[in-house]
This record gives sequence, C-alpha cells and structure tokens, in this order.
Amino acid sequence: MTHDPRSDGPEGPVGPEDAVPRDRAGSPAPDPAPEEPAAPEPGGMSFLDHLDELRTVIIRSAISAIAAAVLCWFWSADLLDLLVRPLADTGVYFTAPNEAFLVRLKLAGIVGIFLVLPFILWQFYGFVLPGLYGTERRMITPLIVATTLLFYLGVAFSFLVVSPIVIKFLMTFGTDIMQPLIGVGNYFAFVARLSLAFGLIFELPVLVFFLSVAGIVDPRMLLRTWRYALIVIVTAAALLTPPDIFSQLAMAIPVSLLYITSVLAAMFATRRRDQDDETTDEDI
Repeated sequence: MTHDPRSDGPEGPVGPEDAVPRDRAGSPAPDPAPEEPAAPEPGGMSFLDHLDELRTVIIRSAISAIAAAVLCWFWSADLLDLLVRPLADTGVYFTAPNEAFLVRLKLAGIVGIFLVLPFILWQFYGFVLPGLYGTERRMITPLIVATTLLFYLGVAFSFLVVSPIVIKFLMTFGTDIMQPLIGVGNYFAFVARLSLAFGLIFELPVLVFFLSVAGIVDPRMLLRTWRYALIVIVTAAALLTPPDIFSQLAMAIPVSLLYITSVLAAMFATRRRDQDDETTDEDI
C-alpha cells in the first residue's frame, strides 16, 4: 500500500487519534451537551393548572351568589310584597308553617343569582378566553352580551307586563260562590316559571343569528319559511305559558317580531361576509 502524502497534516501523518476535536491547548474537546427539550411557552398551563383555575372560577361564582342571596334576604319581605302586588286586593296565604319562610328564602336566592349573573358569566368567559382565536373572540363576546341582555329583557317583560295582566285575567273566572284562595308557594312558582320561560324564549334571536352566521342555516330559507316558524313559536308559547290565550299571545307576538328581526339581521351579516369573501378572492 502506498502512502498518500495528502493525508499528512502539518505535524506529520494524520492518525485516528488526530480526528478527535481538540481545543487550543491541544486537549480533547469535551463532548457537546445533549440537546435539552424546548422550554414550554410562557403562559402555558398544564391540565391540572386549568382544573385549578376552573375551581377558582366556580368558588368565586358560588361565593358571589351566596353573598347576593344573603343580602337579598334582608329585603325579602319587600321583594315578596312587590311580587304579590297584582293580588293586593285579594291577598295571598300560606298553608304550612314553613311555607312563608321557604318562599322568602327561594326568592332571595333567585334574585341574588339574577343580580350577579353577569359577574358569573364574566368569570367563565375569562376562563375560556385565553383558548379562543381572535375571530372567535370577536364572535363570542357580542354573543354573550346579547344573550345576557335578551334574557334580562324577557324576564323583565314577563314580570312587569305579562304576569300582572295574566293574573288579573285569570282571576276574573271566579264566581260568587267560587272565590280565590291562593297560596304564596303556588303563586311564586307560577310567576317564576312564567318569567323563566320568557327569559329563555327571548334567546331565540341569538340562536337564529348564530346559526346563520356560522353557516349552519341559511337566513333566506328561514325568511321563506316564516309561516312554519310562527307555528313553532305559537306551539312553544302554548307549552311554556299557562293555558290561556292571553299569555300565549303575550309570548308569541314579541318573540315572532324578534325572530323576524334576527333573520333580517342575519341576512345582512351573511351578505356582508360574502361580499368580503368575494373581495378577498378577487385580490388573490
């Protein structure tokens, strides 16, 4: 075998030991440290951290609701007088020793939750906010605000407008022999169910608008089938309200107007979105 002079280094022939990297002093260089895994991004949270944050949100919400209920208890007598004002002429009665106490306790709890509901929704919204994209935030934020406002609007409309008229209307069915003797527990349950039904049914515009903007339903199709929608609204009003025509119409008429308004708003929003998409495609 012939010797290749090109393999000789400046100090002589290059051997296997010369292939080892050396520092300036001639000592073998230390092996490079193994690559460490990339550090987690700042602000990243583990699953247990998310559970701990969720527990904090639930505890804050529960404390706020309990505190509001305790404060409302001190005004529960005034709240109950406001509740039974439509029956001020005939009065209401309690037929069990603990019925009045339980009704005032329930009334304080419901009014307390009603007052702190925006704070509770804000707490849960702050919990899910970091996991949302910018487009999702721009959609969810107005959705939560509209949902809350419509729920309050439905409850207020029921309590201030519908309930007094419906109760006075139903009281006219008495006779000279059959006189009303209304228990406070039954009356409270009647008004509470009616107010909750109006609060939920007033969420229909938000549902229609959200489904239309998300592309699940076509608002133009909803507008063409408005007759069937009115049938569904009237049927829902008949199931959610007391069995009298006045309360059913009191729910069906405003909800129908809200439905038509939400469909028109959804048509405007989707048309604007389609125009923006066409402009983007032309630019591309």
